[in-house]
Amino acid sequence: MLDYEALRLIWWALLGILLIGLAVMDGFDMGTAALLTIVARTDMERRIAINTVGPVWEGNQVWLILGGGAIFAAWPPLYAAAFSGFYLAMLLVLAALILRPVGFKFRSKIDDPRWRNVWDTALTLGGAVPALVFGVAFGNLFVGVPFGFSNDMHFHSDISLIGLLNPFALLAGLTSLAMLTLHGACWLNLKASDDVARRANGLVPWLAGTFALLYALAGIWMWLRDGYAVTGAANPNGPSNPLIGAASISAGAWGAHLAANPAYWLAPLVAYLGAGLAVALRRSWPLLAFVASALVPVGVIASAGLTLFPFLLPSSSEPGASLTVWNASSSKLTLGIMLGVAVVFLPIVLAYTAWVYRVLRGPVSAKSVDADHQSY
Repeated sequence: MLDYEALRLIWWALLGILLIGLAVMDGFDMGTAALLTIVARTDMERRIAINTVGPVWEGNQVWLILGGGAIFAAWPPLYAAAFSGFYLAMLLVLAALILRPVGFKFRSKIDDPRWRNVWDTALTLGGAVPALVFGVAFGNLFVGVPFGFSNDMHFHSDISLIGLLNPFALLAGLTSLAMLTLHGACWLNLKASDDVARRANGLVPWLAGTFALLYALAGIWMWLRDGYAVTGAANPNGPSNPLIGAASISAGAWGAHLAANPAYWLAPLVAYLGAGLAVALRRSWPLLAFVASALVPVGVIASAGLTLFPFLLPSSSEPGASLTVWNASSSKLTLGIMLGVAVVFLPIVLAYTAWVYRVLRGPVSAKSVDADHQSY
C-alpha cells in the first residue's frame, strides 16, 4: 500500500487529469456551440456544425461526472465547500448545460427559421456560459473565497454570485472562453465542410491571439496580486482536518511560488505552443491543429494547479481554514480503494472514447446530413 502522502499526490494529479479531460473533450463541444451563429449562417450550415458534435457530446460529459465524483470521494471538504458556496454559479452552469440537449432535440421539431434561430441562440449560450463560468471559478481559486469552519466542522461562508464576478475572475473567465472557442474552431476546421470549415479556419488566428493576450494579462496580474502561502510545516501524512491548517495571505505569494519552481514554467509554454501550432497547422494538417489546440487547456490547467499547490480552495476571510491537499482528503483506505477502481475503469473510458471517435471519423457535409435520418 502506498503511503498517505503518495495517495494524496496521486489523487491531486488525477483530479487535474479529469479537469483536463473535461476541458479537452467537452471543451470543443462548448466552443463549437459558442461559435455556432458566427461560423454557420444558413440552416444547413448550422446543421453541419451541430452534427459534428451531436453524436459525441453526451459521452464527452462523462468527464464532468467523473470530475464531480472524484471531488466527492477524494476531497469531501472541497466538495462540501464548493457545492455550497458556488451554488448559484453551478446552478447557472447547469441551466446553460440543459439548453444543449434541449436545443439539439427541439430545433429540428419545426421547420421554421424563427423557431430554429431561437434554439440556435440557446445552443450558443449553452456553450459560451459554461466556458465563461468555469474560467471564473478557476480565477476565484487565486483570489480566494470567504468561508471557514466552526469547531464542530460546520461550514459557513459569505460567498455570493456577485462576489465571484470580481475583475480577476472575469478575466480568467474570458481567457477560458477564448481557449475553448479556439478548441471548437479547430474542431470545426477538422470535422465540418465547405463554408463552415472555412470560416472556422479563419477564426483560429484571431482566437489564438485573443487567448494569448488574455492569458498573459491574467498571468501578470496573478504574479502581482496577493497570494496564499502555507505557514509552518505541513504534515503530508497527517490527518485530514481543515481546522489544523495554517496559511496566510502575503504579497506576491503566487509569483514567489513560481520563481521557486522554474520547471512550472513548462506548463504555460505548452499552452502557448499549442496555440501557435494550431494557427500554423490549421490549413495543411487540420487533425494536428486540433491536437495542438488540445494542448492549450492542458497547459492552462496544469499551470493553474501547479501554481496553487498545495491549495485546493483558499479562504480569503479565514486563511487558516484554506483547503489543501494535506488537510482536505478522504482517508488513506478510501483513497487506496478508489485508486484501484480508477486504474481499472479509466483505461476502459479512454479505450471506448477512442473507438467511438474512430467510428465517427471523417467530415460532416450537407450530403451526409441529408442522408442520415438521425441527424439534428
